[in-house]
Amino acid sequence: MSNRKLYRIMLEIEAFPGMPATAAKLLPLLDNSDSTASEVESILKYDPGLTANILKLTNSAYFGIPTRISSVKQATVLLGWKRLLQVVMTICMSPIMKKTIPGYDLSGGGLWRHSIAVSVASEILVKALKIPDADEVFTAALLHDVGKLVLGGFVKKDLEQIEAMVMKGITFDVAESMVLGTNHAEVGGQILHKWSFPAELVNAVQWHHDPESCEKSCVLSDIVHVANTLGLMTGNGNVEEGLAIEPVGPVADRLGLKDDDLAAMARQTSAGVKKLSNFWG
Repeated sequence: MSNRKLYRIMLEIEAFPGMPATAAKLLPLLDNSDSTASEVESILKYDPGLTANILKLTNSAYFGIPTRISSVKQATVLLGWKRLLQVVMTICMSPIMKKTIPGYDLSGGGLWRHSIAVSVASEILVKALKIPDADEVFTAALLHDVGKLVLGGFVKKDLEQIEAMVMKGITFDVAESMVLGTNHAEVGGQILHKWSFPAELVNAVQWHHDPESCEKSCVLSDIVHVANTLGLMTGNGNVEEGLAIEPVGPVADRLGLKDDDLAAMARQTSAGVKKLSNFWG
Protein backbone atom coordinates (compact mmCIF):
# COMPACT_ATOMS: atom_id res chain seq x y z
CA MET A 1 0.00 0.00 0.00
CA SER A 2 1.39 3.39 -0.98
CA ASN A 3 0.76 6.72 0.72
CA ARG A 4 -0.14 8.11 -2.70
CA LYS A 5 -2.95 5.58 -3.06
CA LEU A 6 -4.39 6.47 0.36
CA TYR A 7 -4.06 10.16 -0.46
CA ARG A 8 -6.14 9.69 -3.62
CA ILE A 9 -8.81 7.90 -1.59
CA MET A 10 -8.92 10.80 0.88
CA LEU A 11 -9.38 13.22 -2.03
CA GLU A 12 -12.32 11.13 -3.30
CA ILE A 13 -13.93 11.29 0.14
CA GLU A 14 -13.58 15.07 0.18
CA ALA A 15 -15.09 15.28 -3.31
CA PHE A 16 -17.97 12.92 -2.50
CA PRO A 17 -21.35 14.68 -2.96
CA GLY A 18 -23.14 16.13 0.03
CA MET A 19 -26.29 14.59 1.37
CA PRO A 20 -29.50 15.28 -0.59
CA ALA A 21 -30.88 18.68 0.43
CA THR A 22 -34.08 17.50 2.12
CA ALA A 23 -32.24 14.81 4.07
CA ALA A 24 -29.66 17.39 5.17
CA LYS A 25 -32.43 19.60 6.54
CA LEU A 26 -33.98 16.69 8.41
CA LEU A 27 -30.75 15.27 9.83
CA PRO A 28 -30.47 17.71 12.78
CA LEU A 29 -33.91 16.55 13.91
CA LEU A 30 -32.58 12.99 14.22
CA ASP A 31 -30.16 14.07 16.96
CA ASN A 32 -32.57 16.35 18.82
CA SER A 33 -34.99 14.78 21.27
CA ASP A 34 -37.05 17.99 21.36
CA SER A 35 -37.88 17.85 17.63
CA THR A 36 -41.55 17.68 16.70
CA ALA A 37 -43.66 16.25 13.92
CA SER A 38 -44.58 19.76 12.77
CA GLU A 39 -40.90 20.48 12.05
CA VAL A 40 -40.73 17.43 9.79
CA GLU A 41 -43.94 18.44 8.02
CA SER A 42 -42.73 22.01 7.47
CA ILE A 43 -39.70 20.69 5.55
CA LEU A 44 -41.57 18.08 3.52
CA LYS A 45 -44.33 20.38 2.28
CA TYR A 46 -41.93 21.96 -0.21
CA ASP A 47 -41.12 18.62 -1.89
CA PRO A 48 -44.29 17.13 -3.43
CA GLY A 49 -42.40 14.34 -5.20
CA LEU A 50 -40.88 13.18 -1.95
CA THR A 51 -44.26 13.43 -0.24
CA ALA A 52 -45.80 11.17 -2.89
CA ASN A 53 -43.09 8.56 -2.33
CA ILE A 54 -43.55 8.78 1.45
CA LEU A 55 -47.23 7.97 1.08
CA LYS A 56 -46.47 5.12 -1.33
CA LEU A 57 -43.95 3.58 1.05
CA THR A 58 -45.97 4.02 4.24
CA ASN A 59 -48.90 2.32 2.51
CA SER A 60 -46.74 -0.68 1.59
CA ALA A 61 -47.23 -4.12 3.13
CA TYR A 62 -44.07 -3.68 5.21
CA PHE A 63 -45.75 -1.28 7.62
CA GLY A 64 -48.98 -3.25 7.75
CA ILE A 65 -51.17 -0.24 8.52
CA PRO A 66 -54.82 -1.17 7.87
CA THR A 67 -55.86 2.45 7.31
CA ARG A 68 -55.00 4.07 3.98
CA ILE A 69 -52.58 6.94 4.65
CA SER A 70 -53.38 10.00 2.55
CA SER A 71 -51.26 12.78 4.09
CA VAL A 72 -47.89 13.36 5.74
CA LYS A 73 -49.70 14.52 8.87
CA GLN A 74 -51.61 11.24 9.04
CA ALA A 75 -48.40 9.28 8.45
CA THR A 76 -46.75 11.15 11.30
CA VAL A 77 -49.62 10.32 13.66
CA LEU A 78 -49.69 6.62 12.76
CA LEU A 79 -45.93 6.02 12.44
CA GLY A 80 -44.46 8.59 14.79
CA TRP A 81 -42.19 11.37 13.53
CA LYS A 82 -38.95 9.43 14.10
CA ARG A 83 -40.26 6.51 12.07
CA LEU A 84 -41.37 8.91 9.37
CA LEU A 85 -37.92 10.48 9.38
CA GLN A 86 -36.41 7.05 8.69
CA VAL A 87 -38.74 6.66 5.71
CA VAL A 88 -37.67 10.05 4.36
CA MET A 89 -33.97 9.27 4.75
CA THR A 90 -34.49 5.98 2.93
CA ILE A 91 -36.18 7.63 -0.04
CA CYS A 92 -33.62 10.45 -0.21
CA MET A 93 -30.66 8.05 -0.28
CA SER A 94 -32.14 5.69 -2.87
CA PRO A 95 -30.76 7.38 -6.04
CA ILE A 96 -27.23 7.49 -4.62
CA MET A 97 -27.20 3.91 -3.39
CA LYS A 98 -28.64 2.34 -6.55
CA LYS A 99 -25.51 2.93 -8.62
CA THR A 100 -23.40 0.10 -10.03
CA ILE A 101 -20.36 -0.44 -7.79
CA PRO A 102 -17.16 -1.61 -9.53
CA GLY A 103 -14.85 -3.85 -7.55
CA TYR A 104 -17.60 -5.38 -5.43
CA ASP A 105 -19.50 -7.27 -8.14
CA LEU A 106 -22.60 -5.20 -7.36
CA SER A 107 -24.79 -4.40 -10.37
CA GLY A 108 -27.14 -1.44 -10.36
CA GLY A 109 -29.38 -1.76 -7.33
CA GLY A 110 -27.31 -4.51 -5.69
CA LEU A 111 -25.90 -2.28 -2.97
CA TRP A 112 -29.34 -0.81 -2.36
CA ARG A 113 -31.05 -4.19 -1.98
CA HIS A 114 -28.40 -5.29 0.49
CA SER A 115 -28.73 -2.02 2.42
CA ILE A 116 -32.50 -2.42 2.67
CA ALA A 117 -32.10 -6.02 3.86
CA VAL A 118 -29.63 -4.95 6.56
CA SER A 119 -31.95 -2.15 7.66
CA VAL A 120 -34.87 -4.57 7.97
CA ALA A 121 -32.66 -7.02 9.89
CA SER A 122 -31.48 -4.27 12.25
CA GLU A 123 -35.05 -3.42 13.21
CA ILE A 124 -35.82 -7.09 13.82
CA LEU A 125 -32.78 -7.33 16.10
CA VAL A 126 -33.63 -4.20 18.09
CA LYS A 127 -37.18 -5.38 18.61
CA ALA A 128 -36.17 -8.92 19.61
CA LEU A 129 -33.49 -7.71 22.01
CA LYS A 130 -35.70 -4.94 23.45
CA ILE A 131 -32.91 -2.39 23.07
CA PRO A 132 -34.12 1.08 24.17
CA ASP A 133 -33.33 4.34 22.35
CA ALA A 134 -32.16 2.61 19.17
CA ASP A 135 -34.39 4.40 16.65
CA GLU A 136 -31.33 5.48 14.67
CA VAL A 137 -30.18 1.94 13.90
CA PHE A 138 -32.29 1.77 10.71
CA THR A 139 -30.40 4.75 9.23
CA ALA A 140 -27.01 3.39 10.31
CA ALA A 141 -27.82 0.03 8.72
CA LEU A 142 -29.10 1.70 5.56
CA LEU A 143 -25.80 3.56 5.09
CA HIS A 144 -23.38 0.98 6.47
CA ASP A 145 -21.81 0.30 3.04
CA VAL A 146 -21.88 3.84 1.65
CA GLY A 147 -18.07 3.78 1.65
CA LYS A 148 -18.17 1.32 -1.24
CA LEU A 149 -19.32 4.16 -3.49
CA VAL A 150 -15.90 5.78 -2.99
CA LEU A 151 -13.72 2.71 -2.70
CA GLY A 152 -15.19 0.63 -5.54
CA GLY A 153 -12.88 1.95 -8.26
CA PHE A 154 -9.80 1.45 -6.08
CA VAL A 155 -10.85 -2.08 -5.18
CA LYS A 156 -11.37 -2.89 -8.86
CA LYS A 157 -7.78 -1.88 -9.70
CA ASP A 158 -6.33 -4.08 -6.95
CA LEU A 159 -8.99 -6.80 -6.91
CA GLU A 160 -6.59 -9.58 -7.88
CA GLN A 161 -4.36 -8.83 -4.88
CA ILE A 162 -7.35 -8.50 -2.52
CA GLU A 163 -8.88 -11.76 -3.76
CA ALA A 164 -5.56 -13.57 -3.27
CA MET A 165 -5.62 -12.53 0.39
CA VAL A 166 -9.25 -13.57 0.76
CA MET A 167 -8.37 -17.03 -0.61
CA LYS A 168 -5.93 -17.35 2.29
CA GLY A 169 -8.72 -16.79 4.80
CA ILE A 170 -8.36 -13.04 5.36
CA THR A 171 -11.67 -11.19 5.57
CA PHE A 172 -12.50 -8.87 2.70
CA ASP A 173 -12.39 -5.67 4.76
CA VAL A 174 -9.01 -6.57 6.28
CA ALA A 175 -7.65 -7.33 2.80
CA GLU A 176 -8.91 -3.90 1.67
CA SER A 177 -7.03 -2.26 4.54
CA MET A 178 -3.82 -4.16 3.80
CA VAL A 179 -3.87 -3.24 0.10
CA LEU A 180 -5.47 0.22 0.15
CA GLY A 181 -4.65 1.53 3.61
CA THR A 182 -8.33 1.75 4.54
CA ASN A 183 -11.57 -0.17 4.03
CA HIS A 184 -15.14 0.64 3.01
CA ALA A 185 -16.37 0.73 6.62
CA GLU A 186 -13.78 3.35 7.62
CA VAL A 187 -14.51 5.36 4.47
CA GLY A 188 -18.24 5.15 5.19
CA GLY A 189 -17.66 6.50 8.68
CA GLN A 190 -15.71 9.41 7.24
CA ILE A 191 -18.53 10.19 4.79
CA LEU A 192 -21.12 10.23 7.59
CA HIS A 193 -18.82 12.45 9.67
CA LYS A 194 -18.54 14.79 6.68
CA TRP A 195 -22.33 14.83 6.49
CA SER A 196 -22.50 15.77 10.20
CA PHE A 197 -24.24 12.58 11.30
CA PRO A 198 -24.48 11.87 15.06
CA ALA A 199 -21.40 10.16 16.51
CA GLU A 200 -23.33 6.95 17.30
CA LEU A 201 -24.21 6.49 13.63
CA VAL A 202 -20.66 7.28 12.49
CA ASN A 203 -19.33 4.63 14.91
CA ALA A 204 -21.94 2.08 13.82
CA VAL A 205 -20.84 2.40 10.19
CA GLN A 206 -17.11 2.69 10.84
CA TRP A 207 -16.96 -0.40 13.08
CA HIS A 208 -19.62 -2.63 11.55
CA HIS A 209 -16.96 -5.14 10.43
CA ASP A 210 -14.86 -4.78 13.58
CA PRO A 211 -17.17 -4.01 16.50
CA GLU A 212 -14.57 -5.21 19.00
CA SER A 213 -12.50 -2.10 18.17
CA CYS A 214 -15.37 0.29 18.91
CA GLU A 215 -14.59 2.19 22.12
CA LYS A 216 -17.83 4.09 22.85
CA SER A 217 -21.49 4.16 21.78
CA CYS A 218 -21.02 0.63 20.44
CA VAL A 219 -24.44 -1.00 20.73
CA LEU A 220 -25.41 0.12 17.24
CA SER A 221 -22.17 -1.21 15.73
CA ASP A 222 -22.96 -4.62 17.27
CA ILE A 223 -26.47 -4.50 15.81
CA VAL A 224 -25.31 -3.45 12.32
CA HIS A 225 -22.57 -6.09 12.42
CA VAL A 226 -25.08 -8.89 13.00
CA ALA A 227 -27.67 -7.32 10.67
CA ASN A 228 -25.08 -7.23 7.87
CA THR A 229 -24.58 -10.97 8.22
CA LEU A 230 -28.34 -11.54 8.26
CA GLY A 231 -28.60 -9.51 5.04
CA LEU A 232 -25.97 -11.71 3.40
CA MET A 233 -27.72 -14.84 4.68
CA THR A 234 -30.84 -13.78 2.74
CA GLY A 235 -28.85 -13.61 -0.50
CA ASN A 236 -28.74 -9.82 -0.62
CA GLY A 237 -25.14 -8.73 -1.04
CA ASN A 238 -21.80 -9.54 -2.61
CA VAL A 239 -21.34 -13.31 -2.66
CA GLU A 240 -17.55 -13.30 -2.46
CA GLU A 241 -17.49 -10.80 0.38
CA GLY A 242 -20.17 -12.84 2.14
CA LEU A 243 -17.99 -15.93 1.99
CA ALA A 244 -15.12 -13.96 3.52
CA ILE A 245 -17.04 -12.15 6.24
CA GLU A 246 -15.85 -12.22 9.84
CA PRO A 247 -17.55 -14.63 12.27
CA VAL A 248 -20.64 -13.21 13.92
CA GLY A 249 -20.28 -15.53 16.94
CA PRO A 250 -18.57 -13.21 19.48
CA VAL A 251 -21.04 -10.38 18.92
CA ALA A 252 -24.00 -12.75 18.84
CA ASP A 253 -22.85 -14.16 22.19
CA ARG A 254 -22.60 -10.65 23.61
CA LEU A 255 -26.14 -9.94 22.47
CA GLY A 256 -27.41 -13.29 23.75
CA LEU A 257 -28.29 -14.66 20.31
CA LYS A 258 -28.26 -18.37 19.46
CA ASP A 259 -27.85 -19.97 16.02
CA ASP A 260 -31.58 -20.73 15.95
CA ASP A 261 -32.31 -17.05 16.69
CA LEU A 262 -30.17 -15.96 13.74
CA ALA A 263 -31.85 -18.45 11.40
CA ALA A 264 -35.29 -17.25 12.45
CA MET A 265 -34.26 -13.61 12.04
CA ALA A 266 -32.88 -14.33 8.57
CA ARG A 267 -36.29 -15.71 7.60
CA GLN A 268 -38.01 -12.63 9.05
CA THR A 269 -35.59 -10.41 7.13
CA SER A 270 -36.42 -12.17 3.86
CA ALA A 271 -40.14 -11.68 4.54
CA GLY A 272 -39.63 -8.00 5.33
CA VAL A 273 -37.59 -7.38 2.19
CA LYS A 274 -40.24 -9.16 0.12
CA LYS A 275 -42.92 -6.81 1.48
CA LEU A 276 -40.83 -3.86 0.28
CA SER A 277 -40.04 -5.32 -3.15
CA ASN A 278 -43.02 -3.74 -4.91
CA PHE A 279 -41.91 -0.31 -3.77
CA TRP A 280 -38.19 -0.59 -4.51
CA GLY A 281 -38.48 -2.69 -7.65
